[in-house]
Amino acid sequence: MLESRGQPYVLAVRSNHCLRFVREQCFEQTDPETMAAELEAEAWSSHPAGEGAKGLRLYDWARIPLSSRPDAQWERWLLIRRSRREPDARAYYFVFAPAGTELSELAGAAGLRWTVEECFQRAKDDLGLDHCEARSWHAWNRHMTLVMAAAAFLAKLGADLRRTAAGKPNETSPNPPIAA
Repeated sequence: MLESRGQPYVLAVRSNHCLRFVREQCFEQTDPETMAAELEAEAWSSHPAGEGAKGLRLYDWARIPLSSRPDAQWERWLLIRRSRREPDARAYYFVFAPAGTELSELAGAAGLRWTVEECFQRAKDDLGLDHCEARSWHAWNRHMTLVMAAAAFLAKLGADLRRTAAGKPNETSPNPPIAA
């Protein structure tokens, strides 16, 4: 559905997800883990997956083109994220993106998952996103709408406060000594 609308996506998949390809009059069946194991060392490059609590989250990334292309404007890829500390710890993604999309852009898009999860966790902890015991769709929809509106308001308020605080001088710091 997303591809028919021209909507790019990065979708996480299991390492044992079954992939079937038509190659030279026969079917080939494999999985992302097997495909990643066959990659050469030069296929991997380091890219950040966004900001984390301790700074940039750096991973090694690689991509493998998937055989079917809907048209010349779009490409399908298998994107692989590998931990730099534990090379056997990998994550796999299906990608549908405009032709010529850089690997660093795909890595950044895959890394947005953490940002979304943090937003949901904050909405659960601070605003009661998970405290809805509605018995109808209308009640659930109203609860979710109010929580998301409150979350958006607080995010905007926090951004505005950070912006104004960054521009103010620190009034609690002692004045620099005056040279005689």
